[in-house]
Amino acid sequence: MNSNTKNFWKTLPKPIMALAPMADVTDVAFRRVIAKYGKPDVMWTEFVSADGLYATREKLQKPDSDNPLMQDLLFDVSERPIVAQLFSSNPERMEYGARLVQELGFDGVDINMGCPDRSIEKQGCGAAHIKNPERAREIIRAAKKGAPNLPVSVKTRIGYNTEGIDSWIGELLKENLSALIVHLRTRKEMSKVPAHWEFVPQLLTLRDAIAPDTLMLANGDVKTLAGAEEKVAEYGIDGVMLGRAIFGNPWRFSREVQKEEMSPEERLKVLLEHTKLFEELLPHKNFHIMKKHFKSYTEGLPGAQELRNKLMETQNAREVEEVLGAYIDAV
Repeated sequence: MNSNTKNFWKTLPKPIMALAPMADVTDVAFRRVIAKYGKPDVMWTEFVSADGLYATREKLQKPDSDNPLMQDLLFDVSERPIVAQLFSSNPERMEYGARLVQELGFDGVDINMGCPDRSIEKQGCGAAHIKNPERAREIIRAAKKGAPNLPVSVKTRIGYNTEGIDSWIGELLKENLSALIVHLRTRKEMSKVPAHWEFVPQLLTLRDAIAPDTLMLANGDVKTLAGAEEKVAEYGIDGVMLGRAIFGNPWRFSREVQKEEMSPEERLKVLLEHTKLFEELLPHKNFHIMKKHFKSYTEGLPGAQELRNKLMETQNAREVEEVLGAYIDAV
């Protein structure tokens, strides 16, 4: 690693608690809310196509600021340390994307090598990398070349159709990543089976043998901060990443506030704040994307079903505010 690299990973206290990147979920609006109410140790952007960043710029012959994909690379200083997640199977384009990420002031670059979406895999990206370790290593080296002053990490799975810890994870570790985040399921398993935490000792033994300086985080089936800490205590992993558990709960990483202890008015105030930020910061996105959060925010509230039905009919933040105001007045 370049001696000029500012590796924030080395300064984080352990265990490291991280927010998983999720498409159309952990956008800049939601991350801004999470940073305010329950900030994790590390935050990720949604994954962004390095090919798209590269190709759109070439096609438009315009500066990067005109590229619509740049909207997915918006972030606020409150989110630091913030890692930009990219995907590509083309080393030249990954190098370009990583260089852009460094220029934008991110704290790190992460490469998605675990997404099971078929449209992503058709591009040779995401989980498709698991079937081509040699190309995956080329992509990692390209990211390091493009962003020599940033730490590079990878988020992946334990295998494709079957567990491949030695043949897959072992190959990644040879690139001396700053961090490796492992979803403890195969591509074939998706999220249909319990996460294989029993493989963590094997992962750590391999890490210690090949790249002892690489931090290793795991994710899968962890729903609370306390649950994450239990996994760390039991398995000795460096940290845990939480994903689906964050839906409708920007307090998930807080040690002071629990969602269940808050009044309906307090919870819905934050829902409205989130909605307004979505409308303000992401005007190019369909408002329907925001609606996927409504059920989680309102879960367990009196009359939650009726409230959700009304919220799902809204088209903008103003209408959401009217619905929530009427509900709070009636409670």
